[in-house]
This record gives sequence, structure tokens and C-alpha cells, in this order.
Amino acid sequence: MAGGDRKNADPVLIAALAGGATNVDAARQAGVGEKTVYRRLEDRDFRQRVTEARSAMVARAVGTLADASSDAAATLRKLLDAESETVRLGACRAILELGVKLRESEDLEARLAALEEQQAALPAPQPAVRRWGA
Repeated sequence: MAGGDRKNADPVLIAALAGGATNVDAARQAGVGEKTVYRRLEDRDFRQRVTEARSAMVARAVGTLADASSDAAATLRKLLDAESETVRLGACRAILELGVKLRESEDLEARLAALEEQQAALPAPQPAVRRWGA
């Protein structure tokens, strides 16, 4: 595997590492040695690119889940009209439990936003002055 072109390997390494591949698997996918992966991970800019790629992957996954959530909610709503009492009861429980969790999440998000606004409005803290002998 050694001898791969690092410049050409970086995009593959970044995608593999961001996606959760082990260093060994990432090296294999990129056609480089495992030592190259460790060496690249010592570079702060490279690690930042891996972090950014991982964040983008997570954002896409969250978007997909958000899109599917509407369909899931509609399906739960339809199950409220099912003939089976067991199915209706399960749908009722799911809707009520999820409703409470979503409400709590919205409340926490609003509280966090308010705290962040309050913090942003505060003056920047002044560095402490150290006195010699104190």
C-alpha cells in the first residue's frame, strides 16, 4: 500500500475517516500505508477537514430524518383509525410520548437561545491583573 500519492489520497482518507472507517480501513481505501493516515491526522488542517466532512454527513442524515418524520407522523395519525385496538393504543402512546419529547426539546432550544442572547449582550470579561507578590 505504501507509495500512494498523498495529495490524491486526502479526499478518500477524509471521506473514509469522516464516515467512521478505522485508520487501517481508511488507508486501504486510499491506497496508502497506515503510517500515512497517522501522519496526516497529526496535521490540524487535515483533522479539521475530517471534522467538517463528518459534520456535513451528519447534517445530510438529519435532513433525511426530518423529511421522513413527516411521513412517519402521517402514518401514526392513520394508525389512530386502525381496526385493531392494540394498533390504535400503540399509535396513541407513540404520539403522546413523542409529543412530550418534542415539546421538551423545543423548550430547551428556546431556553438555550435566550441564554446565548444574554451572554452575547454581556460585556467581554477583562483579563485579571496579577500583582507580583500577591
